[in-house]
Amino acid sequence: MKSLWDKVWSFFSSIKLAIVIFALIALTSIVGTVIEQQAPYETNMKVLSKLVGTGLAPSVYKGLDALGFMNMYRSWWFMTLLVLFALNLLVCSIDRFPAIWRIMRTPVKPISPDQMKKMPIKDELSLPDNLNAVLENAISAMKSAGFAAKQETGPDGAVQLYAQKNAWSRSGVYVTHVSIIVILLGAMLGVLFGFKGFINLPEGYSTNVVYSTNMDMSDTSQDPQRASLMGAVDSAGGDFQKAAHLVGKSLVDFKKSLISIGVIPLDFQVYCDQFQVQYYGQSDMPKAYRSLLTVVENGKPVVSKWIEVNHPLKYKGVMFYQASYGLSDDLSNGRAVLAIRPVGGQTETKRLRIGDSFPMPGTNETVKLAEFNPALAFDDQGKPETYSKMMTNPAVRVEISGNGGAPVSKWIVQRYPETWSLPDGSSIGLTDFWGVQYTGLQVRKDPGVWVVYLGCILLALGLYIAFFISHKKIWIRVQPDKKGILLNVAATCPKNRHAYERDIEKLVKHLKGGN
Repeated sequence: MKSLWDKVWSFFSSIKLAIVIFALIALTSIVGTVIEQQAPYETNMKVLSKLVGTGLAPSVYKGLDALGFMNMYRSWWFMTLLVLFALNLLVCSIDRFPAIWRIMRTPVKPISPDQMKKMPIKDELSLPDNLNAVLENAISAMKSAGFAAKQETGPDGAVQLYAQKNAWSRSGVYVTHVSIIVILLGAMLGVLFGFKGFINLPEGYSTNVVYSTNMDMSDTSQDPQRASLMGAVDSAGGDFQKAAHLVGKSLVDFKKSLISIGVIPLDFQVYCDQFQVQYYGQSDMPKAYRSLLTVVENGKPVVSKWIEVNHPLKYKGVMFYQASYGLSDDLSNGRAVLAIRPVGGQTETKRLRIGDSFPMPGTNETVKLAEFNPALAFDDQGKPETYSKMMTNPAVRVEISGNGGAPVSKWIVQRYPETWSLPDGSSIGLTDFWGVQYTGLQVRKDPGVWVVYLGCILLALGLYIAFFISHKKIWIRVQPDKKGILLNVAATCPKNRHAYERDIEKLVKHLKGGN
């Protein structure tokens, strides 16, 4: 009668269990592919309405949500399936490896003439040379094919050469099994100890929190708690220790509370120094966009970097990717960066808010920044309007006064330098309007990524061994007969037989060529 341990071992070493688990993972992954993960309610309702109709869509959504399909890859049951699959794979490998290990460790031995005739690859030829010459040529041929020949003389005077190579190639499938387990381990490390988040960070602002992509913004039930905790963080100037004290929690509990509402605390601050967009010519199609980020820790800047798409900033395992950008709702903190060049003078730079004034060098005139427009256009009556919610065509309107007459109004457009010139030959150029754009950052921490990379390398190695390297054996029997020397060749390999047959043909040609 089997013990409990034997029954458990037998269960987890079952190929049927592997098929069932793999089928469940595949089927649920199909659902997880159709249903957009961590998406807003409206997004998946549109998908379900097309699949099951508008009447059933709400009920189906509710059922799928209750089963965890809206964030399937982090659900407990999907993680359980992965653990069971890894455990099944490990037990199957351990259960079957001893037999394969014995095969790999067993040295090749001479075989009888009848056994040679039953081999899948065989050949026979007669040579007129003497025994020693044929043996020397056969050993040379085997060496050229990569075999280290062993030799044995039988009671009938026949000499048998035999060898094997790549016995270790049978381990390729186990390297593949280990690689899958390593990849699953790396993925689980990322899920359990990593995060994916985002933040829209305006120019001139810093943050030490990001928002989890798992956060459901449509769930307003957490808004009071979120407002309370984030209010404490703001009141404490971003100091989590002080914020925890304000709400009567320990630092550990406070950070756990933040994570529970989808706010991920960082151990440092990220400051957006500047954001830039480049366009194709005079069109509104963006060519490239980038952000200058500075990491501040313990009140000191430690690293600064311009990030672009596919060129992130990495610090302490946290990656900041350039993902999007936009115009802030509050434009009051914006500052126009002006390049002022008087007639015959040097260009100087000024940073001014809307409403500020400055004396034009070399004149009695005063220039006032009266208005800012992020996307300037003019209607049919010549009136200025804003045609986009993005900063696609930034411009400032200045009012120049001081000549005794009414102030002169003029629009200065950043992307059109011809608008910078003034009637007296001086110029006022708009090089930037800083502080009104935000950079959209995708933030990711994945401590298991290098484990996954290692698993992928092992997977490629295992597949290469399993498919392209064979355990090859060869026997050559040399026996004098009436016509000279009778030579029998036999060989076997568990895979890639046709390729090995070509190798044996080359070896036989080598033997014939040694006449």
